[in-house]
Amino acid sequence: MSNPAETTAAVPEPIPECPHCQKPMPLCICDTVTPIENKLSLLILQHPQEQDRALGTARLLAKHFDDAAVRVGLSWPSLSKALGHPVENASHWAVLYLGSARAADLGVEGEIIALNRKGEAADNQRAILGKLEGVVLLDGTWSQAKALWWRNPWMLKCQRVILNPKHPSRYGRLRREPRKDGLSTIEAAATLLSGLERRPDIAETLNASFERLLTRYREVQAEMPELAPKPASKGRRDFRRGKRS
Repeated sequence: MSNPAETTAAVPEPIPECPHCQKPMPLCICDTVTPIENKLSLLILQHPQEQDRALGTARLLAKHFDDAAVRVGLSWPSLSKALGHPVENASHWAVLYLGSARAADLGVEGEIIALNRKGEAADNQRAILGKLEGVVLLDGTWSQAKALWWRNPWMLKCQRVILNPKHPSRYGRLRREPRKDGLSTIEAAATLLSGLERRPDIAETLNASFERLLTRYREVQAEMPELAPKPASKGRRDFRRGKRS
């Protein structure tokens, strides 16, 4: 008879990850991604402690575009270093960072608002937004986005923008945002790129992809709760935000 003390518990087989979105395969929806041709470049800076593989959207977002990159880290010497190629004018790039600014307090209409160095609504909104060549999104919790903002002073050379979304995040009860303008990273990109490029199809495609992710998450949560645990309520912006992935 075997000695119970010598019995080794069976180690479960690791669940493979998607090499693109880095989610466990049961949560991957990469095969449903519709490619989008973007005129504005997209750079996603992800805080290294952003660990939400289940509901994060940064890599799923990047997969939609040829001209998109995800960089993981805390700081980079310049926008050019973060991108991996030279940038002639950083002021032609926008950084989405809400900080303490709230669109409702600025008295400016529109879903995308350019701010000046004082955190106020800039003059000549149309001219500022019309010259942009790329967008930087900060992926992590609210505090992580703040850390990325402060550790990369070159962002002050870029055009800071905030969002005034018409609708709250589709996360709903899965992840409660502390503010109405807190969106997932993919939702933030949908609002930004569709608005700046004047292409509603971008928002339709990205938001539909996000809806599929949430549907898959709920299905997996019911069948394999260890893969899609109920997320804790956190103040984050998948933007994100400053949000998050």
